[in-house]
Amino acid sequence: MFVKNPILGLCQQASFIKSAAQVDQCPPDEGCEVAFAGRSNAGKSSAMNTLTHARLARTSKTPGRTQLLNFFRLDDQRRLVDLPGYGYAKVPIPLKQHWQRHLEAYLGSRHSLVGVVLLMDIRHPLTEFDCLMLDWTKASCLPMHILLTKADKLTYGAAKNALLKVQKDIRQGWGEVASVQLFSAPKRQGIEEAHAVLAHWMGLLGAEDAEAAADA
Repeated sequence: MFVKNPILGLCQQASFIKSAAQVDQCPPDEGCEVAFAGRSNAGKSSAMNTLTHARLARTSKTPGRTQLLNFFRLDDQRRLVDLPGYGYAKVPIPLKQHWQRHLEAYLGSRHSLVGVVLLMDIRHPLTEFDCLMLDWTKASCLPMHILLTKADKLTYGAAKNALLKVQKDIRQGWGEVASVQLFSAPKRQGIEEAHAVLAHWMGLLGAEDAEAAADA
């Protein structure tokens, strides 16, 4: 059965709200929002732009440029949040510590946060930062969905094997805390599945309809 995902229309009209250097500068903590996190070279901006059909997040050839919490409006009660890219070696240590402190404050205090999308480069998954995010997700009982980005850089068989290995490693290390999928922004691979997760988390689709939309 074909299920039209209502998140599509909202993503197409997504617009920038504001940037925040720290939690007390964030928009009112109401409604629901989904945060996108990932190491600075994981393709987070490209993925967000692909999912929203808009150039919301700034892509750069120099990873680590996202230094603020950036909020984007889908409708009056729903938002996406682009979290600071983390872990890039050339970022000064004090700046890394600033990002980490405010990132943890946001993740630990934001009542409207309904889920985290974690982006991992499929060629370099489960970095130290990724494992910290999984630890936090498990402790907070929030859902996480992982996009294994740049899947087009591997053959289909190698990408599938990488997916299965990440799924197995996460189950062994953290239990059933996260769902995982393949994703490629240039090839537009995995968009329906990611949209289905967003719609379900934001109360736009029930579990069965979200599953149907992911397979559409």
